[in-house]
Amino acid sequence: MTARVVNIPRQSLYLLVTWVVLLVFGTIMVGSASVAMPGDYIVKQLVNLCISLFLAVVVLTIPLTTWTRFYWLGWILSLFLVVLVLVPGVGYEVKGATRWVRIGGFSLQSVEVAKFGLMIFLAGYLTRYHDMLQQSPNRILIPLAMVFIVCALVVAEPDLGSAAVVLATTLSVLFMAGAKLRFVLLMVVGGALLFALMVWLEPFRMRRMAAFTDPWAVPFDTGYQLVQALIAFGRGELLGLGLGEGIQKLSYLPEAHNDFIFAVIAEELGSIGAIALIVLYTFFVAMVLSVAKRSLQTGNLFAGYCCYFVGFIFAYQFLVNVGVNVGVLPTKGLTLPFISYGGNSLMVSCALFAFVLRCSWVEEMAPATSRKSSVGR
Repeated sequence: MTARVVNIPRQSLYLLVTWVVLLVFGTIMVGSASVAMPGDYIVKQLVNLCISLFLAVVVLTIPLTTWTRFYWLGWILSLFLVVLVLVPGVGYEVKGATRWVRIGGFSLQSVEVAKFGLMIFLAGYLTRYHDMLQQSPNRILIPLAMVFIVCALVVAEPDLGSAAVVLATTLSVLFMAGAKLRFVLLMVVGGALLFALMVWLEPFRMRRMAAFTDPWAVPFDTGYQLVQALIAFGRGELLGLGLGEGIQKLSYLPEAHNDFIFAVIAEELGSIGAIALIVLYTFFVAMVLSVAKRSLQTGNLFAGYCCYFVGFIFAYQFLVNVGVNVGVLPTKGLTLPFISYGGNSLMVSCALFAFVLRCSWVEEMAPATSRKSSVGR
């Protein structure tokens, strides 16, 4: 008898290994960052991880044609969820923001699920009308307007950070689909002006902006989180205090297990640990974008646009989270995908990754002569 050798596609293997490393590292850091908090957060995160892995397997087994056929449902589901969370008595408020819907004993954050739905809708629309986009550039305004409607409702929760990330991702995908650079730049300038207006109209956002520019002027008020995060970076120096030895997570740094987990990483593992995570995450995003590029080159437009959406949304959310932690961006409540504590974020992030892994597997397993026919696999 001869042993059967299983040929694992190289890029899919690299993606899978990098993803597993991020998950394991994130789980360890959640356990370390939440050690002083009431409640067993590491057990909750392990439960979230098990559910996330199950969802990833489900997404991995669904053919791309199924998603393509029902792409409109992605936008309908996203719109339904962001409207539902604003209905009095349905959505519930946490720390001044109404972003969750209670379903039994589970809390559903609408914008996280909407990311997946908008990915399917945007990719499906661009695939169906790809040829018409060059002939009628105005058609590209339709998906942009529909995504903007969802994001406007997300801002009403309020969740300006998530809305900005989703819009930036949408513009990036539209550019990859053939939108003119001047159109994208015009939308970016318009979005920046709108962002500035929304900050100016809301007193709490203005206070956050003032704290961002000089957090040490209000170290015990709106600048408290950033000051404590910067102290964590200072304490960590080059090599860090050691895993589990951080001080700032001991009730000094709010949301140490969530939005500010990168500061805990820097304190305990030092600049070397923080930079290593940045390099690993950059490699991960580059691999996702590589799958997207290859999918478009081989004619699998739907897979390509979906993978670009995933790569950009991971990249932008990572940049915003790290930027907030180091003080180069105003404080926003955005998690670090695969690293921060949070069931909704972890589950949707794993589902998005599973979609990319499916696309990568399809491209690598298809013979070179038949890749044009791999679109629906």
